[in-house]
Amino acid sequence: MTAQAQEFKRNIEAHTFVPKGQWIVGSSVSYSEHNEQNYQFLVIDGFNSDGYTFKVSPMFCYAFKDNVAAGGRFSYGRTLTKLDGVTLNLDEDTKFDVNDMYQLKHTYSAIGILRNYINIGTSKRFALFAETRLEVGGSQSKVVTKDNTSLSGTYSKTTDFGLGVAPGIVAFINNFTAVEVSVGVLGLDFSKVKQTTDQVYVGERSSSAANFKINLFSIGLGIAFYL
Repeated sequence: MTAQAQEFKRNIEAHTFVPKGQWIVGSSVSYSEHNEQNYQFLVIDGFNSDGYTFKVSPMFCYAFKDNVAAGGRFSYGRTLTKLDGVTLNLDEDTKFDVNDMYQLKHTYSAIGILRNYINIGTSKRFALFAETRLEVGGSQSKVVTKDNTSLSGTYSKTTDFGLGVAPGIVAFINNFTAVEVSVGVLGLDFSKVKQTTDQVYVGERSSSAANFKINLFSIGLGIAFYL
C-alpha cells in the first residue's frame, strides 16, 4: 500500500513592481527639539536641559533585475544637548548634582544596501520590501562639564560596523514618487570607542551585539523617486 502526497498550490503570482533598469533616488530628513524646565521624574529633581537632533540620509539604488535593486545610503546626524542642572536623589543621604554640561555629537555612515521587492497581489501602488544593509561609520563627540572651580572635557571617537535587515513598505503617490517606511529588525553590530579626557587620560572600549527584535527607534520615513 502506498500513499501519494497531493501537490498544493496557492496560485500566488509574482508581478513586476520595480522593472529592471530603473533608478531609485530619495532621502529622509528628521529634526527634533527638546526643552525641560525644572522637570521631575522618579529620582530626578530639577532637570533643566535643552537641545536638538538633526539627521539626513540620501539614498540611491539601481534595479539590476526585476524587483531587485542594489545601491547605497549615506547618513549624517548632529546632536546638541545642554544641561543646566539636575539632582539625583537616591535616598535621604545620597544626592548627586550635575551642572553646566555641554555635549555635541556628529555621526556619519556609509551603507551598502540590497533591496528585494514583494508585490502585494496585483497592486502597482503598494509593495513590501526587505533591505539588507552593510554599514560602516562612526561618530565624534565632545562633552564639557564645569563647576565653580574646574572645567573638564572629554573627546570621543567611535568606529562602527554593522550588518542588518530592515523590512518596509512603499506606497506610490504618483507614477514616479513614493513614500517609504522601514524598521530595523535584526542585525550584528561591532563598535570601538576611544576617549581622551582633559588631554591626559586615554581609554578604549570595544563592544559587539546581536539584535533579533524590532527596534522602534530605527523607524525610517522618506521620499523616493523611481526614474
